[in-house]
This record gives sequence, C-alpha cells and structure tokens, in this order.
Amino acid sequence: MPAAAAIRKVRVAILGSGPAGLTAAIYCARADLTPLVIGGVPAGGQLMITTDVENYPGFPEGVQGPELIEKFRAQAARFGTEFVDANVTAVDFRRRPFRLTVGSGTTIVADAVIIATGANARWLNLRGEQRLRGHGVSACATCDGFFFKDKELVTVGGGDSAMEEALFLTKFASHVTVVHRRSELRASRIMQDRARAHPKISFLLDTEVVDVLGTVTVEGVKIKHRRTGKVETLPAQGLFVAIGHDPASESFRGALELDAKGYIVTHDVTRTSVEGVFAAGDVVDHRYRQAVSAAGLGCMAALDVEKFLSEHGEAPMEIAAGVAAQTRKGKSRHVRPM
Repeated sequence: MPAAAAIRKVRVAILGSGPAGLTAAIYCARADLTPLVIGGVPAGGQLMITTDVENYPGFPEGVQGPELIEKFRAQAARFGTEFVDANVTAVDFRRRPFRLTVGSGTTIVADAVIIATGANARWLNLRGEQRLRGHGVSACATCDGFFFKDKELVTVGGGDSAMEEALFLTKFASHVTVVHRRSELRASRIMQDRARAHPKISFLLDTEVVDVLGTVTVEGVKIKHRRTGKVETLPAQGLFVAIGHDPASESFRGALELDAKGYIVTHDVTRTSVEGVFAAGDVVDHRYRQAVSAAGLGCMAALDVEKFLSEHGEAPMEIAAGVAAQTRKGKSRHVRPM
C-alpha cells in the first residue's frame, strides 16, 4: 500500500511570496505565530520580473525588484518564518482548521490562512503569440531582454508597466516600438516623459497587434491602424506584452467570494467571505497595485489574523483529522495550481 500523505499543522499558512505575503510573514513571525509561507513556483511575485523600483520607501537610489524580494524574505526568515516553494493543488475552507494540499501531496492544516497570490500577466491570445511564447514572445523584459541585443522589438501596452518594459529593453535593443490600441497612454506622466525622451523608443497609438509572424522565432509583428484599418508588418525580432495582469484567484473560485473580475472580495479590509481566511495584495487590489500598497495590506492581514487567533484560539487536530477523512470521501475543493 502507498504511504499515507504527510500532514503538518501550522497556525498560519500564507499563500504567496510577493510583498503582501512576505510582509504578512514578518508580522506574523514577530507575533510568534510561526507562519509557513507557501510561495508557489516560481516564488516571489511580480517584483521578480521588475527592474528598478524607485518608489518603495527606504531606497533613495532605487532597488532591483528581485533584490527587494530577497530582503523581504531574509527579514521574514530572521523571525522564524518557514518557506515551502511549491504550489497549492487543493483547498478546503469549509471549516477550521483549513486544509491545503501542497506539491506532490503534503497536507498543510492551518488555523488561519492569508491569501497573497498576486496577479498573472495578461496575454493578447493571438495564435502566433502562443506558438512563439518563449521563442521571441515574452511578458518579462527583465527575464529575457538580455537575449535581444541589437534587435528591433515591439512592446504592447500603454501603462507604467509598458513604459518600464520599453525603457529596460533599450539597454539591449536597437529600437523599441510601443504599440497601444488607445489614442492616449495610461502611464503616469513621469513614465511617459521618460519613454518619449528616449531616442530608441517610438510610439504607435490607435494601433493594435493582430498577429506575430515567424516559425522558429519572431520575425515580425503584424499591426492594424484602428482609424484607417490599414494592416502592415513591423520588422521585429521580439514582442513583449505589457497589458496588465489578472488576479491569481481562480484556484479559490467556489471556495471564496470573488467579484466579476476575479478579485477576492474582502470586508473590513482583509477579511474574506470565510471566517479565518484573509487576503492581501494584488489578488484583492484592482486599483493601486503597487509594491508598497501590497505590503501595507499584508501588514493589515497579519494584524487581523493575530486578532482572530487570539479570539478563536487553535483548532484541535482531531477536527483536522475529521476534515482529512471527509476529503478522502471526495469532498475537498480541488483547484488548479497557483
């Protein structure tokens, strides 16, 4: 007979390891709640694909996104946070303690849960884009820009992320064309000014990408001018998509209340529709979506968890065993990996 899956009881499980999750971990650890961060694969959130972070307090010269995440993580570890860099494959939020299946089958049983799974890059859903993803099509300039030295590139999007991607790519590319389907950019004025002032960047507004050309790698980008309907091909060896993100909440559909766009609905800032389950960061924030605001929400979630546990105490393991028995009968909520 196969060995029984390992079951581990923790007081607080934190799902996600971006600014929200790691800030929550720091606060929970300092409150002696010995949190376990289930970081997902890859771990670290959107800051792992961000270059210069100039608006996070405490770094007057700016800081690289991955470096900032590493500092968060080291600080959380210093106070006793444990980490599992794996995906959650099933959740059961019907009763405390909550049950999480992690990786290849390990079960985490938690008295409280903080969800800080963040958001995922949004794609254009073009046939050529999907075929060439990883072969000239990317949503991460930091990850892949190095491979495009002296190449002509196209960046899609009109927000701060698109401007940041374009500016970063100028370190390697011979030229970057920013394509945006609206007549005006949505980026902040300072980011627009920086991008427009750069000699390697040009703009095509009221224009959309309709296909990506190439067999083995990107050989061109087909665009359509919305006002005239004219279709033409831009010479390009790479396409970087920077059109926003979707909350990484699909795993919790049916287990928690979500809004029409998929963001986790919270009450009194971080409380979800299930008592004892809290949410923070980009998985709930569709307005600000900044590292500092995510960190602030992570702090609030941790303080809410501390108060919740002081009022409700620890759920006994025999209840956890009952939950496990119910799950073996096929009643758990299975979800897609984070």
